[in-house]
Amino acid sequence: MFPSPELSESAKAILARKDTPEWGEWQWQLAHTLTAADCGVTDCAAFPMRVTPYYAALADWTNPEDPILRQFLATPAEGIADGFSADPFGETTAAAVTPGIKQRYPDRILAMMNITCSTYCRHCTRRGLLDTARKASLDDLIEAIKARPAVREVLLSGGDPLLLPDAEVLRWVEALAVLPQIDAVRLCTRTPVVLPMRWTEALVEALATYEKVWVQTQFNHPTELTLDAVNTARRLVNHGIPVSNQSVLLRGINDDPAVMTALCAGLQRHRIRPYYIFVCDPIAGISHFRTSTQTAQELRHYLLNHLGGLACPRVVADLPTATHKTDI
Repeated sequence: MFPSPELSESAKAILARKDTPEWGEWQWQLAHTLTAADCGVTDCAAFPMRVTPYYAALADWTNPEDPILRQFLATPAEGIADGFSADPFGETTAAAVTPGIKQRYPDRILAMMNITCSTYCRHCTRRGLLDTARKASLDDLIEAIKARPAVREVLLSGGDPLLLPDAEVLRWVEALAVLPQIDAVRLCTRTPVVLPMRWTEALVEALATYEKVWVQTQFNHPTELTLDAVNTARRLVNHGIPVSNQSVLLRGINDDPAVMTALCAGLQRHRIRPYYIFVCDPIAGISHFRTSTQTAQELRHYLLNHLGGLACPRVVADLPTATHKTDI
């Protein structure tokens, strides 16, 4: 059982503005994100707590086990390392190219375009790295790509790159899309889930002029497939920008086969490709989210028997020593 949250009066006032015009403005959402104090959490110093009003409003605050609430509410369980590392993938050592630029696979390179998020997921892979992380330099990224002819995809990640202004997002995308060796510029962002109003018509139209853009996001539960989220996906896809989804398998949140089946079917229904389901990474502070290998295997078999190929994602683990995603 997880602690019962208790919203402050100011947080209740923010969530009460759900039906006002400003609720649909992404800048207003960022200016009114809820913190640990707003949610009755007294200690989460190891990893900050922040959630958009939009996403907080999806949660059932009367139920401490609510699958949305558990993805953003800090709990004492995060203080248990269970022998795991904060950086098992060597992002600050072996995978580091220059500050903010990482490469684990020969044909892909990742840049931390930003080091903050609108909502801090409690299962975040980089939860132990963001407080000391440095943003990537675009010039350094282009130089690193040109020095590595095998690189054909670039992942713009963070933090969340979509918290930056339109002009900055477009500056990076344009500079990378014109490189002949690059086939895909992936925008790795959870804003379609936690801040869907970020994807304005103007931004999507501008991004659509660069035919190499892909959006990679993370829906973890059917509740997240709101009308706002679905409309964002529709806008992107209708402008020719593919959207793929990488769920994280989270104990007590989406490790029920019926829940994951509903999620994957819902994603396909709205033309979001169910790409991966990741076994939760071996990161310090998130062991309470991790499932057993047997659970992942059983889920995989269930999905194979209940979903068609277009709706059925790969169930994989990202192993620190592997040169590729490992199928379960």
